[in-house]
Amino acid sequence: MRICKREVNPPGAMIMKDESLRSQFGQSEKVVNKVQDFQEDEELFRYCTLPEVLKYVECFTGPNIMAMHTMLINKLPDSDKQTFLHPMHQDLHYFPFRPASRIVCAWTAMERADQDNGCLVVQPGTHKTTLKPHGYPTWEGKTNKLFHGLLDEDEKTPKVHLVMEKGDTVFFHPLLIHGSGINKTSGFRKSISCHFASSECYYIDVKNTTQEHLEKELQEVVRKKYNATSVELKDIWNFRARLVQGERINL
Repeated sequence: MRICKREVNPPGAMIMKDESLRSQFGQSEKVVNKVQDFQEDEELFRYCTLPEVLKYVECFTGPNIMAMHTMLINKLPDSDKQTFLHPMHQDLHYFPFRPASRIVCAWTAMERADQDNGCLVVQPGTHKTTLKPHGYPTWEGKTNKLFHGLLDEDEKTPKVHLVMEKGDTVFFHPLLIHGSGINKTSGFRKSISCHFASSECYYIDVKNTTQEHLEKELQEVVRKKYNATSVELKDIWNFRARLVQGERINL
């Protein structure tokens, strides 16, 4: 709430607002849907260092742990346009580092999450599949930046809704297909998450892959925000990354 009211300004964080409401509310809880890259804010970064979280993270990453992508999520009440529905996707689509088996997301509900307010939806077993092509949904109204989804979703694959109480945490693989539904309540569904990776992971070149168009979009975002003339995807992720535990090797 203090971030929404501009009483605090997390250094380096990107305050993301819903495009369809930007002109109505300025910066408020009613329009801010994400605070990304909070790793330089000591209060928020405490989440990434919680022993209760790291004891599970280390099972996937090993002892050298990097926080690669941090998010504070405020799922807004939705309209008929379904602006805040996040299409089914794989997080690895966003990441230019491998191997996927050494990356894990910790996602914690800050209040009860259920089907009414748009809880996480997952397709169990899909972490054993490959990275699939992603892009923007073709239906009208879903205009938020970087809310990419699968271009060819198999509707027959079973889905599970993750009903979570405040403080419940789920850990998942970056190839797991997941998303979230719309928030049909008048409240705001808040959660906090971090993608962790082993510092022994390595960067890959995404040119001529399904991730190439994402690189161009992110480069454009960074150019506008920081007036940078030339930046590579690897540089963007190096800027976002912060060592949590152990030593920094590659990332």
